[in-house]
Amino acid sequence: MQIAVLTFDGFNELDSFVAAAILNRLKPQGWTAHITSPTEEVTSMNGVTVRRQKPLSFVAEADAVIIGSGIRTREIAADADLLAQIRLDPARQLIAAQCSGTLVLAKLGLVDGVPACTDLTTKPWVVEAGVEVIDAPFFANGNVATAGGCLASPYLAAWMILRGAGREAARAAIHYVAPVGEKDAWVTQAMDVVTPFVAREQVLAP
Repeated sequence: MQIAVLTFDGFNELDSFVAAAILNRLKPQGWTAHITSPTEEVTSMNGVTVRRQKPLSFVAEADAVIIGSGIRTREIAADADLLAQIRLDPARQLIAAQCSGTLVLAKLGLVDGVPACTDLTTKPWVVEAGVEVIDAPFFANGNVATAGGCLASPYLAAWMILRGAGREAARAAIHYVAPVGEKDAWVTQAMDVVTPFVAREQVLAP
């Protein structure tokens, strides 16, 4: 599974790095999450500059895509030329967005007619785009998922792993990153949140 973690200038570190780190726990199974950006370097909302691992064109090739949030998302969502370069295929790819990344999905028409999650700051803009925002940390419809809140990253990762590598792999990945002394509770919470949105036939492995 090759995953594009779509990361724009002004990005939120918790969105891009936490999800990527959890997903990369499956490297032995052939999974890799790549920081994917339209420019060679991007600087986070807190001034951390990183080099991209993949160009924006990788989004069209990836098996899965996560769109993170950031302080410039409204500007990005209004850039028609940039949006035209984000080529997503929900029939083939797992697609997820977190917080203001949901606004990008809304502009791309990928959450039309279904509820979506986002952060409280972004909610008015997503509603303005014609999407119903629900008071929940996670929601998925088929191959498209959204999450609200910086610390919802593990839910997106757990959902992707559950869909692509199975229940035990998802539990193991969350267990590894969860705080000591709270691991079982974190695993139970994550699985309780994402499992209702995954049909038995959608899990690709035991």
